Amino acid sequence: MEQVTERKILIRQVTQVQASWTETERGAPGAFTLQLILDNGADEYVLRPTAEDADVLLQLVKGSEKAVFDLERKVLIFGNIAVD
Repeated sequence: MEQVTERKILIRQVTQVQASWTETERGAPGAFTLQLILDNGADEYVLRPTAEDADVLLQLVKGSEKAVFDLERKVLIFGNIAVD
C-alpha cells in the first residue's frame, strides 16, 4: 500500500542535485546530466540539458531557497529566488 501511495505523489521537493559530464567521443562535445534527488531519495529524475541550460539550471538551484519537481508534467519549479 505504501508503494501505491508513493507513486501517487506527483510533486516532490528537490533535496539534492548531482551534476555530471560524459565524453561522447574524443574531441566532440560531451553530454551533461543533472540527477535530481527527490524527497531525500524517495524518487529521482535525470535531466539531459544542453551546456547552456545546465549552467542556468545550476544557477537557479544555487539562488533559490527550494525547488520542486512535477513528475507528471516534467517541470522544475524554483521558489524564493534571490535577485540581488
